[in-house]
Amino acid sequence: MQRALRSRVLAALALVIPAVLLGAQPAHADPVSQTSGFYVNPQSSPAAWVAANPGDGRAAAIRSAIAQRPMASWFGNWSGDIAGAVGRYVAAADAVDKLPLLVAYNIPGRDACGGHSGGGAGSVAAYDAWIASFAAAIGTRPAVVVLEPDSLGDFGCMSQSQINERVGMLSRAVNQFRSKAPNTWAYLDAGNPGWIDAATMAQRLNTAGAAGARGFALNVSNYFPTGDNINYGNRVAGELRRYGYSKPFVIDTSRNGNGANGQWCNPAGRRIGTPSQLGGGAEMLLWLKTPGESDGNCGVGGGSSAGQFLPEVAYKMIYGY
Repeated sequence: MQRALRSRVLAALALVIPAVLLGAQPAHADPVSQTSGFYVNPQSSPAAWVAANPGDGRAAAIRSAIAQRPMASWFGNWSGDIAGAVGRYVAAADAVDKLPLLVAYNIPGRDACGGHSGGGAGSVAAYDAWIASFAAAIGTRPAVVVLEPDSLGDFGCMSQSQINERVGMLSRAVNQFRSKAPNTWAYLDAGNPGWIDAATMAQRLNTAGAAGARGFALNVSNYFPTGDNINYGNRVAGELRRYGYSKPFVIDTSRNGNGANGQWCNPAGRRIGTPSQLGGGAEMLLWLKTPGESDGNCGVGGGSSAGQFLPEVAYKMIYGY
């Protein structure tokens, strides 16, 4: 019992001290210190594939290297009743004293520039209601949530009125988690090192309510090396000081083991990266995109749809070929 308590205290200090050094003030109670590690979802797409294909020669490797690793679950317009879907997922993690990782991906005009993951809520009002239900479904249980991948990088494909609507939705979303989910750390997506310069991204984060979020997330569904993301994240955090505050950041390391090759949509030769952990140069390194899930009908995922689990892609990603 004493060892477990000591471990939790040390884990909490590991997160709080960097945040203080950055000038960030934690908005909520620390969900990491309230749990005994990250949640492994037994119903993830790789876990479901392994369960359905036990005799496949790739199953053992996919099970041990991917399905048994903590990674995020994504929620969007495919999730049906969002309160029920989020509530069940967070409750399952809470029942085993683990910290769930969630990605909210339902903003109107989603993936405006990429196009492979288009869709989202049908209106601003629909999104506001959806994200309010999302936050309320978590309630007082501990969680980590990444808000709306691509949303602050896609401005080049949007009109000014659409941009204004989007940053308003994101800012209100941050406030929903502050008010309805006091033990959740919410991170606004901030793209990746190869997309938007740090000063511009900091300005966008600020208009989208970053002051009220725990921090920002980098490299979601992309392949840039962890070191590149750390450098970029530190630059963005520094630029945020222009607005009177700074924030910690997390990095998606699920598919960056071989770095990037200039392509973002199912490039060949990628590899799984560092499993989810505290620290590592950021507040956390997290598997946010599920290795083996397609980016869309492109690259080595030709003929697939975004989010579809491709066992051959997953298998090759374990070994980097």
